[in-house]
Amino acid sequence: MRVIGLDPGLRQTGWGVIEAEGSRLSHVANGVVRSDGALDLARRLVQLKQGIEAVFADFTPEQAAVEQTLANQNPGSTLKLGMARGVALLVPALSEIPVTEYLPMIVKKSVVGTGHAKKDQVEMMVSRLLPGCEIETPDAADALAVAICHAHMAATGAVWSQGRADPRARHPGSGPQRAGPQRAGTRRRTAGVVPS
Repeated sequence: MRVIGLDPGLRQTGWGVIEAEGSRLSHVANGVVRSDGALDLARRLVQLKQGIEAVFADFTPEQAAVEQTLANQNPGSTLKLGMARGVALLVPALSEIPVTEYLPMIVKKSVVGTGHAKKDQVEMMVSRLLPGCEIETPDAADALAVAICHAHMAATGAVWSQGRADPRARHPGSGPQRAGPQRAGTRRRTAGVVPS
């Protein structure tokens, strides 16, 4: 599965493409799409769209993952960032590629192990998870982290789906078992399991 991660920004949108085969990840490419700050907002959004489309044409991803943006103290900046994010969502949708969004804390937890990791920690872990990868910018590192997060989530989802299809996969060795003795009028309970 080829995944593209996108870290939206109006000035520059980071992107990173990886190949995921089960739990094995490999780096394909990464970079940023930049817009010209001297242009008006509409033309800058066009530049982002065209740049992301070129990345899609070059690397033909099968799935896309976009980092969700959280509101900051400047409403104008939040609005512009939201527009850039709209472009990042639009391009894969127009290509009929599945798009998933992830909160920054989820991405950091998936890659680093803590939702409050700093940018340099994310970049270091991305380099470890994708050996030999030369990261162009911190935005590209964030985009690769989003792609890695999606690959991890997809792999986990596949395992869960397989487990639901085959109950023995969830409980190895399960089968007909004799229940131990119980006192009359009592029920055995397992912590955290809701009786069906």
